[in-house]
Amino acid sequence: MNAIAPATVTPRYLTKSRFKLALECPTKLFYTGKAGYLDNALDDSFLQALAEGGFQVGALACLMYPGGIEVTERGHAAQLARTQELLQRDEVTIYEAALQVQGLFVRVDILRKRGDQIELIEVKAKSYDPQEDGNFRNRQGRLKPGMLPYLQDIAFQRHVASLAHPEFRFRSFLMLADKSAVATVDGLNQRFRIQRDGGRSHVEVAPGTDPAHLGAPLLRAVPVDEQVDEILAGNLRVGDQEEPFAQVVDRLAVAYRMDKRFPARPGVQCARCEFKTAAPPIVGQPRSGFHECWSEAFGWQAADFAGGTVLDLWNSRKKAELLATGVRKLREITLADLPLDDPVPGAEGMSREQRQWFQCSGQWPEGGEQYVDTAGLARAMTGWRYPLHFIDFETSAVAIPFGRGQRPYQTTAFQFSHHVMHADGRVEHKTQFLEARPGVPPSLPFLRALRDALGQDEGTVFRWATHENTVLNQLAALLRAMASPPPDAQALIAFVETLTERRVDNVKVVGPRNMIDLCALAERHYFHPATQGSCSLKKVLPALMQSSARLRELYAQPAYGQGAQINSLNHQTPMAWWVRRDVRILDPYELLPPVFTDLPVDARAELEDSSGAELRSGGSAMAAYARLQFEDLDPRERQSIEAALLRYCELDTLAMVMAVQAWQAWVARAET
Repeated sequence: MNAIAPATVTPRYLTKSRFKLALECPTKLFYTGKAGYLDNALDDSFLQALAEGGFQVGALACLMYPGGIEVTERGHAAQLARTQELLQRDEVTIYEAALQVQGLFVRVDILRKRGDQIELIEVKAKSYDPQEDGNFRNRQGRLKPGMLPYLQDIAFQRHVASLAHPEFRFRSFLMLADKSAVATVDGLNQRFRIQRDGGRSHVEVAPGTDPAHLGAPLLRAVPVDEQVDEILAGNLRVGDQEEPFAQVVDRLAVAYRMDKRFPARPGVQCARCEFKTAAPPIVGQPRSGFHECWSEAFGWQAADFAGGTVLDLWNSRKKAELLATGVRKLREITLADLPLDDPVPGAEGMSREQRQWFQCSGQWPEGGEQYVDTAGLARAMTGWRYPLHFIDFETSAVAIPFGRGQRPYQTTAFQFSHHVMHADGRVEHKTQFLEARPGVPPSLPFLRALRDALGQDEGTVFRWATHENTVLNQLAALLRAMASPPPDAQALIAFVETLTERRVDNVKVVGPRNMIDLCALAERHYFHPATQGSCSLKKVLPALMQSSARLRELYAQPAYGQGAQINSLNHQTPMAWWVRRDVRILDPYELLPPVFTDLPVDARAELEDSSGAELRSGGSAMAAYARLQFEDLDPRERQSIEAALLRYCELDTLAMVMAVQAWQAWVARAET
């Protein structure tokens, strides 16, 4: 009889990612890695790495330390054995070295051994400006909060390495994208192609890539021994306790190994909890760590979460103060907690405090389903000039630039959509732009196409929020900084300056055709409880669909598409946008078809945002653009992704049109 081998038990090591998680909230250690709990971070980290070029940064960093050996073995034991074997050499560079001691385990991005000295290099797809970031300290000499997690990460690695190999001397570095560096070669980012093996991704470097192909260094290895020494010698606060670094690490390692749950300590940090479902889950749905923590701490039942918590309070800095005084539910907030300031002379519409009060009290002037300040909207509309133009941009900012003369994380504008509304109410999807061919710099063609689209008349131009204004100013700045600008550079800069507002010598300058921010209008003049106080277009549009009879009249029939009442550049078959399913009016974004059809379902989920609808956010569009740039896609799949980008951006500008149409109808009704 053959003996049955015992099942392999994966060791429960405290890794650097789990250490970072525990510093945010130690209770998260209990939720992480458990299939029963929702974990939005699984999608977020993948999207961020893809959209920002994190995969390529890691590959480029290895090329800066040539001749290294990658630890590719599967399983902790094999990785540790291979690393130990390589460390026997007097000089060696190891990629993804594995170190383990006392229940702690790390993979070091780049480890360089020279005699008894070892350099630990942590690679991050994060920008670094030598002038602004310097030694990562603020004016008070304290470590900057924004950089502290990265410094604690490399400190944890050095702690583990020192315990595992006390015979060596260690130095610590953060390798970051240097925003002061300028690319001296073209097509560098195209040398790092993303390949997929099922649901896993890796980077393949183009054959023959050597220092000559890399040009001037774009990554900087910043020494951080001083900062790491300070962290290792100091205390860390975990939960209610503050203890020395090493003691905290030991306590976390034991808790994780024993699968011990730290008591819940709810606070403002819970707003960022990745183990959080939209509502208390029911049987059969993924469990929600957030809801379990609050239920444990406050004795809540599912009904207690209805109506929202203090964490949902829109645009407020008082959340920690409210929680400290025992106010936990939105409906528990009183006017004493949220005093309404006297109106600012000349201010239009709702103040921030009034909007917050509407959100928590459910009360507003004249009652009803929602609050619409028709008088304020009417005053805003008096200055509009027809035809009205609605624009939306999609942009990227990858760590490795497209071409020479560009810097890491320089804004790249690759897409816009443009709807027009005429004085008689006619609407058409007028123009659009998408440049996603691999390696083709899109920003200047984008700017020229936008100038052609908007330059036919002097009609009012609309944006939603500040993104379009910021991007145009950034593109103008890039043109001014070019060593060899194109012949039409000054004309393009002049075009941008007509549309934007900016600061020159600390003085606000407004262009003669300055874009109107519809998000600001929504903030001041429109409130629906379904938006939870938010003025995001993705929140406002479903609320408008729910409340506007005008939108139902216009879009309940298949009147949108090529050759239909409202012309579309992308929808060949006329469609309806106002759709009722059972008792619910669908969010129009739910009506768009899926995008990444070439991927298996589990991998496709990685490219969806946490709300489950593909390409709903700019970050997801950036991820789609990154796929078009850096993956060897089947031509049909490439065409499918491009078509999806066009449809989603088109809906963004159509949604802006819908907002104006709903508001116009309410204003007209109020005036009759």
